[in-house]
Formats: sequence, C-alpha cells, structure tokens
Amino acid sequence: MGGDNTTKKRAATILRILQQTLTLPKWTKSRRDSFETLVTTILSQNTADINTARAFEALSKRFEITPEVLAKAELGQIEDAIRISGLYKSKAKTIKQAAITILEKYNGTLRLVLSLPLEEARKILMQFPGVGPKTADVVLLFSASQPTIPVDTHVNRVAKRLGFASENGDYEAVRRSLQSLYEPSKYFAVHLLLIAHGRRCCKARKPLCDECPVSAECPSKGLWKQP
Repeated sequence: MGGDNTTKKRAATILRILQQTLTLPKWTKSRRDSFETLVTTILSQNTADINTARAFEALSKRFEITPEVLAKAELGQIEDAIRISGLYKSKAKTIKQAAITILEKYNGTLRLVLSLPLEEARKILMQFPGVGPKTADVVLLFSASQPTIPVDTHVNRVAKRLGFASENGDYEAVRRSLQSLYEPSKYFAVHLLLIAHGRRCCKARKPLCDECPVSAECPSKGLWKQP
C-alpha cells in the first residue's frame, strides 16, 4: 500500500466526497490547549466519547486542568473525578505522572516539546508513562498542527477497508500509508473525516455499504453482508 498515482487520485476523490457529506464539530476550528488535549486523549482510551466528555467535565469542575494543579492533586481525587471513563485508576496515574513530568522537566508547559521536529517531539511524548503513539499524535496534530495522522480504531478500520493500508498493517504502517496519500495540510481533515465516516457508515460489525457516499470508490463494498 502507499502513494501510487491511482490510489492518490482515489484518495483525493474520497476525501472530497467526505468533506461534502460530513460536518466537522465546531471545536475543530480552533487550536486546543496541549495539556487539555493530552488529558482528554488519555481519558478517551477504551471508552465512548460521551464518557470521555463527562469525565473531563467532572475533572474540570474539581481541578483547574494545568500541570501545576494536577501534579499536586491527590491521586484518589483524580480517580474519583474520572471514574466514568473506565480504567480510571491507570488513567489517573497517567494524568498525574504526565503533569509531574511536564512541571519538572519542561517548566510546566509542552510548548518547547511541540515546537521540535515531529519525530523528536513524538519520541519525547511517548516517553511519558501511559502515552502511546496515538495519544502523542493527537496532541501534536490538534495542539501544534504538526504533520501527523493519529490512527484510532475507526481510522485503522476505514483506511484498510478503503485499500489505503495493508490489512495486517500496524499503527505506524497505517499512519505512514495515509500520510503518503495526502498533503500535510489535509491531515487534520483526513483524521477527523475517517473517524466520522467510521462512526456513521463504515461500522465495525455492520457497515452500511448501501448508504455509504464513497461506496463507488471502495474495494471492500459488499464484503460485509447485511442481515
């Protein structure tokens, strides 16, 4: 898989169709605070969006979402606030440790880290306990406009069904395949639109192929039979 001309043309067509048929949330029009983005992404791991939002709201009501405040917060209080997100004990530990690391090593801000070249910044972020490539990429893309495409479960599934990445490709293989098909200026839209398409039509178990706006461009159409 990769950026051959035929696949690039098909990828461009699919992106254009998705842009015409899907609406991105209003919050995507503004850059998000890097630490808030980091906390939100940690909370989102293995949970539904609604529970992520509720957990972040509950945490925000109890604490100011800054490295200074959360580094000093009692672990049990963080756990209690984010309980609805699931895996709350490990997530609370990750959030607190990230806050401590940012406070002690980076003077309380990720600004310098996010200004580094992409791969160097990714490497540093992934050294934080509990922070993997997806979390690092979300922070880099959303808060620093760095040229990377985070690969969540929806992006992974849709990219493979559309033939943009190898079926057995790992996180890095899918990310690099997608990035080879689009210009960096499109990465933000690609990430969000593939997620939206995965939720709306290209569902994991029962994809709605008959309703899919890009079915004419999809090599996997019809492989998942509807009941």
